[in-house]
Amino acid sequence: MFTSFVDLKYPEYEVITPQTHDSYHTKTLNVQEEERLKASFLTPSKITEHLNKCIYESLVKKPAKIKNYDDFLKNVTLKDRDALLYGLYHITYEDIRNYEIRCGECGKNYQVSVKASETFNSKSYPGKDVLKKKVEVKLPISKGVTATIKQPTMFDELLAFKTLGIQPNANVDIITETLVIDDFKQLPESGEVIVWNEPGDIIDAYLSLPSRDKRAIHSKYRNTFGKYGIALKMRSTCIHCGQEEDVDLDLVQNFFRMVYSV
Repeated sequence: MFTSFVDLKYPEYEVITPQTHDSYHTKTLNVQEEERLKASFLTPSKITEHLNKCIYESLVKKPAKIKNYDDFLKNVTLKDRDALLYGLYHITYEDIRNYEIRCGECGKNYQVSVKASETFNSKSYPGKDVLKKKVEVKLPISKGVTATIKQPTMFDELLAFKTLGIQPNANVDIITETLVIDDFKQLPESGEVIVWNEPGDIIDAYLSLPSRDKRAIHSKYRNTFGKYGIALKMRSTCIHCGQEEDVDLDLVQNFFRMVYSV
């Protein structure tokens, strides 16, 4: 009866998370883990949960503070997860094969293949504790209203999907957009400060904002948190018209595409 191969050692890859600056070592996926992921296309929250668990179970070395899965969720930001997913992708597949691009000039589609490592770009967060940093944004149109923004963790995302994603009219994009908001505050001309910090209230308040207020929130988030992380970028030439352009590759989409292609 087969139990396991003798002295089998899976390849490993070290990832330094760009926002929390922690060191993780991830191993390559095996066939059983790929098959488990193939069964995860249920709902957005379930896909996210399966992906988080897949990354966690692939880790062979973690920081001392990560004692269990719950610690992992609370100490890894969404931008950090991108880096860990890249590490898992790199050590498992290495190449990005047959990635479809739509040319911005002629509008035709074409496919490219490239080594993942040749597309990798990273920018590290300059502060020491991104998990505790919060910044207030004074909204330009809604006078007297401020939004407090943060860098969400995987725990924040999973909690939001579990509490809000089950609602019949749940909008996944809006849930994701509002993860960066910790609360809204308003100081009326008379009276005490009003605070809205429940997820449902935050979404309702967000949906009522003028467009310029929304842009102010996300501009501040990008400049404070969002620009620190990884990106997969490449220079590509259209095979139809010869136009050259810079392309941002979608890591999550490509990861699941590779899982299903093997």
